[in-house]
Amino acid sequence: MNAFEFRAKQDSRVKPQTEELAEKVIGAAIEVHRHLGPGLPEIAYRNALSHKLKLCDIAHEWEAPIIVHYKGVKVADGRLDLLVCKQLIIEIKVVESLSPVHRAQALSYLRASKLELALLINFNVPILKDGIKRVINTE
Repeated sequence: MNAFEFRAKQDSRVKPQTEELAEKVIGAAIEVHRHLGPGLPEIAYRNALSHKLKLCDIAHEWEAPIIVHYKGVKVADGRLDLLVCKQLIIEIKVVESLSPVHRAQALSYLRASKLELALLINFNVPILKDGIKRVINTE
């Protein structure tokens, strides 16, 4: 089984407004990638995507804080690359290929934040649609 097995939207159980938001973010990311191409540092894509989201009036936070708990005790603070409208996590990567550990990281962030959907976006690909993976928290 592929670590990034895709589920059709109708099977994902993700709220429709989150799915709609994900489509807008994917469109914005594709535009950024068309202009910048692959191979730049991660920060360049994060800044450019943030700027594009601002131009589209899509609320988001850079390095949004996330608190990690273990059995009711705070054990760590983390940072999300982007948190869009307090409901969609965006993790930006610039790697040879996305791996199962990237998926596991996104899933851990989803569980810690109690959110449903994260997008892993690897900008280090010739065609961005090949670098976008959805991660769904079904708990």
